[in-house]
Amino acid sequence: MSQPEQDTVARESMEYDIVVVGAGPGGLATAIRLKQLATQAGREVSVCVLEKGSEAGAHILSGAIMDPKALTELFPDWKERGAPLKQAVTTDEFLFLDETGSKATPHWLLPECFHNQGNYIVSLGAVVRWLAQQAEALGVEIFAGFAAAEVLYDDAGAVLGVATGDMGIGKDGQPTDQYQRGMELHARYTIFAEGARGHLGRQLIAKYKLDAGKDPQSYGIGIKELWQADPARHQPGLVVHTAGWPLDGATYGGSFLYHADDGKITVGFVVGLDYKNPWLSPFNEFQRFKTHPAIRKHLEGGTRIGYGARAITAGGLLSLPRLVFPGGALVGCEAGTLNASRIKGSHAAIKTGMLAAEAAFAALADGRQRDELSAYPIAFEQSWLHAELLQAKNFKQWFKKGRTFATLMTGIEQWLLPKLGIRNPPWTIHRRKPDHACLEPAATQPKIDYPKPDGVLTFDRLSSVFLSSTHHDEDQPSHLTLKDASVPVAVNLREYAGPEARYCPAGVYEYIGDAGSERLQINAANCVHCKTCDIKDPTQNIVWVAPQGGGGPNYTGM
Repeated sequence: MSQPEQDTVARESMEYDIVVVGAGPGGLATAIRLKQLATQAGREVSVCVLEKGSEAGAHILSGAIMDPKALTELFPDWKERGAPLKQAVTTDEFLFLDETGSKATPHWLLPECFHNQGNYIVSLGAVVRWLAQQAEALGVEIFAGFAAAEVLYDDAGAVLGVATGDMGIGKDGQPTDQYQRGMELHARYTIFAEGARGHLGRQLIAKYKLDAGKDPQSYGIGIKELWQADPARHQPGLVVHTAGWPLDGATYGGSFLYHADDGKITVGFVVGLDYKNPWLSPFNEFQRFKTHPAIRKHLEGGTRIGYGARAITAGGLLSLPRLVFPGGALVGCEAGTLNASRIKGSHAAIKTGMLAAEAAFAALADGRQRDELSAYPIAFEQSWLHAELLQAKNFKQWFKKGRTFATLMTGIEQWLLPKLGIRNPPWTIHRRKPDHACLEPAATQPKIDYPKPDGVLTFDRLSSVFLSSTHHDEDQPSHLTLKDASVPVAVNLREYAGPEARYCPAGVYEYIGDAGSERLQINAANCVHCKTCDIKDPTQNIVWVAPQGGGGPNYTGM
């Protein structure tokens, strides 16, 4: 059966009131709130959640410090229900690093965005698994291991629902004896909660021009390791953030190191994907960062037990697209509601999910379907979340002017102005260049010589990917697609020295062959679904699509 023949096979369909794409904090909060409202009103609302991971939480990666504000609104009794928020933050440190030393910012000088009293150090994957249990107890249907691969539209151009991908397609594009046609899920409204750079959300933003008049979205790549600490070095509740070395003053980025419960430490590094030097490797910057005396003292004597990477949406309010379109809405990091100044997005995802659910429930009660849920963006603009993001609207933009100036302006906007009763900075700074357009030609930039990993504190990519428990069926078409197969060598390699091999944190991309006969090899089985390639590729030639089944990482404790 050829591809055209496959496409003529009718797909079975299922009907729901609401279909949610993505079982992260935003998607599950949407589903839970809908069921809560239905119970309160004595009505039936059918809700389905599609999750591409093998289970809810399998693809979830975050630092993570969680602000429980939105969770408390969703479940005021979350403690009694056993939510896995166990380790409260006890101490905040913020360090500026140079190559050998560090300077701590006095606590009284730390802006509000770096104060974490009342917050919790969590495994966001564990929180998501718990949320999934709460959702299922309320009657939500969660289909894990089924990726939403296609947006469906009705005759009027509104979103009708989504279709899952076909299963059992071989690497040659032909069906195997395991072939199974995808399923269509139709809904009165479809809520998209895929996380940062969702591949369907990206299509919706383009189709409905949801980003018209907005600044280009901005992203970072977050790379994280989980360590079992030496008990003598473990300080439960300690939070350390850093800026400075090993990044230069013009490159946005920083680190986090959290002493969680059960003797664990999470350590990670974020690099803004608007960096300009194609020789830079976020993965290797992270490994180098761990060798700093102020950081290695926490990790020495411990054992690395987990690894992962994920892009984060960091553009803030000025890059936020319109949240609704005919037939659906965007919530959480799909839209870009993460507060980059606080390095927190889970509370925002939960809050936007709740707001979208409330708008959708009201629409269902009025007998509506597949129109715009205009009450959602109105409620968002009136929420505490919008006020929080408004205060941080310029955070990422200042860093385009260098770390020193950005630090000064962050202090003014997040420390001084609030003391004067001003929460919304009276000026607005815009960005005009998307991340993929920021790379400079390799010949104009200094090469970076990274030390070899020692296997104790620093590691290579492949041993790291092993710890992510990443798995893809080898006999399937690559989910990392190229618009034009000639571009990687003709443009990326020739002009930018093949940046794919450096910005990918999983060893997916490598150039092989002798000079003059090089080709790009894509090791798709290594992919941890971070989406960095889809964002940073300078020609936007790489397009990430959903793989078959529940392929990808299987994070535990992350």
